[in-house]
Amino acid sequence: MNAAHEAAQVEPTGSESLTRRIVAFLTDIGFAVRAGTFAETTPLPGIMVEHGALVFDPARLRFPCDLLHEAGHLAVVPPERRATLHHNVGADPAEEMMAIAWSYAAAVHLGIDPALLFHDEYKGGGPAILRAFTDGGGFGVPMLQWVGMTLEAGRARAEEGAPYPHMRRWLRETGDPPV
Repeated sequence: MNAAHEAAQVEPTGSESLTRRIVAFLTDIGFAVRAGTFAETTPLPGIMVEHGALVFDPARLRFPCDLLHEAGHLAVVPPERRATLHHNVGADPAEEMMAIAWSYAAAVHLGIDPALLFHDEYKGGGPAILRAFTDGGGFGVPMLQWVGMTLEAGRARAEEGAPYPHMRRWLRETGDPPV
């Protein structure tokens, strides 16, 4: 485990305190986030996307770190698409991998134990996903680099920048870069 990952190993906090920390971070980087209630069943219990904003129902929110995953979906899409996302944030496999990598970087940045993000119910394989990231082989990172949000280790060395899980920017600023 590298130093950034070791630094992320902190004591879990109460879910309300953890939710407040996550909401403050998401708001600070530019997301609209609010508590609310809704009757709909959602893929992540207690979290809904409404026209690019995150709404969470405190009574139904099972895993506060799921807010990071859902925010990851919003963060990695081109800005012109962000506000159009409503309820279904999409099923694009590349964006899903980017959202997972983004959420891990956010957890590390916030000093949240990534095991709280990749819990046992996470995508049916939270512990395996956690191992992939803590062993340094997390997926989605090359795509985050491609859109200018982070740097893989080799490129970070070449550019004298900080490598993933450090993020150069938290929100994608452009559409697809030229190939």
